[in-house]
Amino acid sequence: MGALKPAHGGVLKNLYLGTEAAAEEKGRSQTLKSWDLNPRQLCDVELILNGGFSPLEGFLGRADYEAVVSDMHLADGLLWPIPVTLDVTQDFADTVGEGHIIALRDPEGVLIATMQITDKWCPDLLEEAASVLGTTDDLHPEADRLLHRSGPVYLGGTLRGVEAPVHFDFTHVRHTPREMRDLMAKWSWRKVVAFQTRNPLHRAHQELTFRAAHEMEANLLLHPVVGMTKPGDIDYFTRVRCYEKLLSHYPDQTTALSLLPLAMRMAGPREALWHGIVRKNFGCTHFIIGRDHAGPGKDSQQNDFYGPYDAQDLFKKHEHELDITLVPFKMMVYVQDRAQYAPVDEVEPNETQLTISGTELRRRLRFDLDIPAWFSFPEVIGVLRERYPPLTNQGFTLFFTGLSGSGKSTIANAVMTKLMESGGRPVTLLDGDVVRKHLSRELGFSMEHRNLNINRIGFVASEITKNGGVAICAPIAPYAMSRRQVREMIEPLGGFIEIHVSTPLEVCETRDRKGLYARARAGVIKEFTGVSDPYEAPENPEMVIDTSSITIDQAAQRVLLKLENLGYLS
Repeated sequence: MGALKPAHGGVLKNLYLGTEAAAEEKGRSQTLKSWDLNPRQLCDVELILNGGFSPLEGFLGRADYEAVVSDMHLADGLLWPIPVTLDVTQDFADTVGEGHIIALRDPEGVLIATMQITDKWCPDLLEEAASVLGTTDDLHPEADRLLHRSGPVYLGGTLRGVEAPVHFDFTHVRHTPREMRDLMAKWSWRKVVAFQTRNPLHRAHQELTFRAAHEMEANLLLHPVVGMTKPGDIDYFTRVRCYEKLLSHYPDQTTALSLLPLAMRMAGPREALWHGIVRKNFGCTHFIIGRDHAGPGKDSQQNDFYGPYDAQDLFKKHEHELDITLVPFKMMVYVQDRAQYAPVDEVEPNETQLTISGTELRRRLRFDLDIPAWFSFPEVIGVLRERYPPLTNQGFTLFFTGLSGSGKSTIANAVMTKLMESGGRPVTLLDGDVVRKHLSRELGFSMEHRNLNINRIGFVASEITKNGGVAICAPIAPYAMSRRQVREMIEPLGGFIEIHVSTPLEVCETRDRKGLYARARAGVIKEFTGVSDPYEAPENPEMVIDTSSITIDQAAQRVLLKLENLGYLS
């Protein structure tokens, strides 16, 4: 590998068994307890097995986990800033123990690996969030996952790889660490700068990466994440098509593209260290860190979770342990007076700087507005316009939520009729009672079952929206968390308009044709929203409608006017 450095910890791991041993492991797995890996765990397993997470040989045991959470190091003192853990349900944990071997399978049941359990414990998830992420605010996507979606039990243990996860997409730019290192050796790449991204690349990014490679006299590896990123990010299929268009704007034979199946934690400074370790394992010698690296945006107080250059500062502090060189960059802006890009701190006060935010870019795409040539390349914009056509051609979801008897189902029906009358898109109504009858018949009314019902509605609505249709949902949806999960599911695919039908409880009770409220007041119906179970009113819905003061037809007209105002109707 010439000047390329050893993997983190000195040895590049490969935990896959040989052909005969893998066949034996498959046979033995038939008698083992099986855990179906979720998408995040599947990403972690892939990078453990192929060496991307060297020196890890499995999911962290308790001692390593506690050391990582408190001190960013494994128990043996090696730098490792992010917990890589296998969280499972309590029911599954009760069936296994230390010393047991379990089968780890993909969602289709294919055996990916086996794991011998060394540790089983219940972590303090609040402490993990506070220490690793620096916050317990559940607007942070990883804090949200830890505190509301993670299994309560962690299993630690070593892995034996049986079969690599199968990818049918972009196979020509998917490489293991060993494959990437071998390619670098073949190409005689002695110094390699890696660039991490989870977004499409525009002219500012191209200028930044080109400058970094030029200043370091190195080759460039564009190494975008195609595992799991921040909810709401542009899908990686679209992003990779953008990256491939961008490659022609770099000098020949200087730049490569390779996809990284990483499940990001959006952990800011700690994640920057982690990304550096992973890139070193892939053979890189330098790593670019720009503004707000792996930052998830703003917290519930509208403050940034991390400072703009906190990641650079922490990386510098631990650079001697990482053995990969930081290439720091400030935000790049277009300087109109020079007709070129420059770091923001190099712009003179009298010079005019131009930028287009992600929000402004999305607005221009939505309304088919001009995107200037100085901002991006025509080929990249062409890919984005294909993926994000004008709003009048996009699918969307109307999500009505409110108490029983509030009028949400009646408004939903009226809106459906009016949209079908005008034509243009297929319209599907997902009424709460109808979904309960046909899609969630087996579910009760506990919080867990209510959330599962709403997630099912959200999944169906997301498929309708993705394919250009209109999904109209009218469940009670009493919990803010499940409504937020549905929004996160749908917004990357099209429009999501949450409508709070805020009719007061006393008015809803007077409309109680089925006698549900009376039975709930008498204790006959348990866990009834508004009586014995809470309704968490939306804080920032797109619309609020109180049907105690307007007719259903007036309410439906308000919804249509809102859709027109937002740009979904022409």
